[in-house]
Amino acid sequence: QVQLVESGGGSVQAGGSLKLSCVAPKHIFSSCGMGWYRQPPGKERELVSTISVDGTTTYSDSVKGRFAISQDNVKNTLYLQMNTLKTEDTAVYYCAAECVVRMADIQALGIDPRYWGQGTQVTVSS
Repeated sequence: QVQLVESGGGSVQAGGSLKLSCVAPKHIFSSCGMGWYRQPPGKERELVSTISVDGTTTYSDSVKGRFAISQDNVKNTLYLQMNTLKTEDTAVYYCAAECVVRMADIQALGIDPRYWGQGTQVTVSS
């Protein structure tokens, strides 16, 4: 069973920053695209950012310019640096991995990634 383990969530005031981490098994990290999703309270899950195996990154319009996705190939860790946080960024954030479909295309194809983490709560207060 593939395990993706997120960490780094917490509570922060608007305008602050948080950095989420997601550790993946080496065979997943090295051959699969990865991404971050979030589910705000009472709303549907939404795609936040992806990074494909070829290094292509994508961001939702709501986080573009404020969030940055990156990865450490030595630590098998995916990151999401979140700056200038807003109250509407409050959500459970999930790490995900997909090994067949290119991660940059996943939203257009209407496909969910195969592997998911357990989620980490981010709360932004005004």
